[in-house]
Amino acid sequence: MPGTFQTAPINPAEWFAAPLGRYVLARELEYVDNAVADVFGFNALQLGLPEYNFLRANRIPLHCRVAPRGAVELRADFVDLPVASHSVDLLVLPHVLEFSADPHQVLREVQRVLMPEGHAIILCFNPRSLWGLRRLFDGTRGAYPWTGRFIHLPRLKDWLSLLELEIVAGRTGCYLPPCAQEKWIERFRFMEKAGDRWWPIGGGVYFLHVVKRVRGMRMILPRWREQLARRRNLAVVPKAQTNEEPAAAREVVNVP
Repeated sequence: MPGTFQTAPINPAEWFAAPLGRYVLARELEYVDNAVADVFGFNALQLGLPEYNFLRANRIPLHCRVAPRGAVELRADFVDLPVASHSVDLLVLPHVLEFSADPHQVLREVQRVLMPEGHAIILCFNPRSLWGLRRLFDGTRGAYPWTGRFIHLPRLKDWLSLLELEIVAGRTGCYLPPCAQEKWIERFRFMEKAGDRWWPIGGGVYFLHVVKRVRGMRMILPRWREQLARRRNLAVVPKAQTNEEPAAAREVVNVP
C-alpha cells in the first residue's frame, strides 16, 4: 500500500503536526478532557509534550507543564521532580513512559508527588496492536514514535499495583493502521467503532486513569461491650435509710 507508513525520521512536534499525529492527538485530547473535567484540587501537572495543553478541560487553579526543555513553567527531569511530596492533585503523562530510560522511576516520582486519592492519566503506545507491528518492522531509524520502547499493558499494571496506584478507568483507541496519508486515514476511520466492539485491546494507544490509594490507619475504638458487661455485673447499692417517715405515712398514722 503506497504511502501507508512514514519513511522520514521526525521529532514529536513534527509527528503530531502530520496527518497521523493530528488524528492521534484528537483522540487523546478527547479522552483526557473527559477524564480530568471532574477532578478537583489545587495543583495539576502535565509531564511532557508541552506544546499541547492536556489540562485544558480541568478547573484546578494551578496548571504547570513540566519538561526537560522548551517553553514550560518548570524545567525538570521526570525521574527527579523538584516538587514537594504529596502536593499534586492531578498528573497527566502523555507518552512519557515509553520514551524514558527509567519508566519505573518516573512512576515512583508520580506516586511520591501525588496527594492521597490524587489522580493520574497515563497515555502510552500499545505494542499489542498494528502500531506495535509497525515498530517491529520499521525500516527507518530515529523516527518518532517508533524509537520508543512500547510498554505492554500487563507489565504496566504490575508496576502500578506495586506502587499502590489503582486503575479506576481505561480504554484503548486508534485502531487504524499507522498510515501517513490523510486519504488512508479517512478510509480506515470505520475501524474505530469496529475495534471498540471486536478488538478492545488492540488499539494503537491505551489510556489509563489511576488513583493513589493510601492505606488508612486502623481506629482503636473503646470496648463498649466489655463496659456494658461490667455494668450488668455491678451489685445493687441500697438507698440510705433515714429516720424521717414519708409524709403520706405520717398522715395515715395521725388519722383518728
